[in-house]
Amino acid sequence: MQPVDVTRGDGPLVLGVPHAGTFVPQEILARLNETGRKLADTDWHVDRLYSGLLPGVTMVRANFHRYVIDANRDPEGVSLYPGQNTTTLCPTTDFDGRPLYHAGEEPDAAEIEARRQAWHAPYHAALAAELERVKARHGVAILYDCHSIRSVVPFLFEGTLPDFNTGTNNGTTCAAPVEEAVVGRTQAAEGYSAVLNGRFKGGWTTRHYGRPADGVHAIQMELAQKTHLATEDTPFAYDEARAERLRAHLGDILGALEGLAPSLARNLQDTQGANHG
Repeated sequence: MQPVDVTRGDGPLVLGVPHAGTFVPQEILARLNETGRKLADTDWHVDRLYSGLLPGVTMVRANFHRYVIDANRDPEGVSLYPGQNTTTLCPTTDFDGRPLYHAGEEPDAAEIEARRQAWHAPYHAALAAELERVKARHGVAILYDCHSIRSVVPFLFEGTLPDFNTGTNNGTTCAAPVEEAVVGRTQAAEGYSAVLNGRFKGGWTTRHYGRPADGVHAIQMELAQKTHLATEDTPFAYDEARAERLRAHLGDILGALEGLAPSLARNLQDTQGANHG
């Protein structure tokens, strides 16, 4: 199994999909307990949810499961949310705080590094390459990082999660018009709830690549899974009717971001010209 699949488009948008993969190598799967083998913390069907919404969009999809290694965590293992419950680079507990491995079978530091090289690094090499390619073509690149999670996860957050959770690390990972285009549409989506920089402010991917001053704008969208699944538990089935209703709003968001790219590129050129003037 190759670590990553890239669907290349000629537009300014790159979709990151780090958590929809379900592949676990047999030697790791054998060490997972019943909880681990359920793979419950997958971003179920997120790649399907975004596929075909807008011509020309590039998608970079991790094929491996986040229990192998989490492609949206700092490769150095630094916590994204200090002081809050979260999962690690190579998770040993699930989103409910339950162990994933048989006792004593958790990966050690050497294995974590080997997994990083085999899985995490190739995913990010592919993502970085696509952002560079897109930016060379359009003058800017917009990274939209696609996620989903159960709407009720007491170990990670209180209460019920809003449907749309937009993260820009408090406005630092993209220009204001990018944030406004997304948030405005999530807030206007009838029948849905929305929040900006709530429990999910953007993971390592958004924070690492989001450099608006250099022409790379990054934004994370964490969707509550009830928006597109029939149930947020086994078998995590895709709900066609719910998904199609949601896809209309997601397509509108992606279209708005694509439409912003030329003005973002002009602003970057003007700023760089002024700085060199």
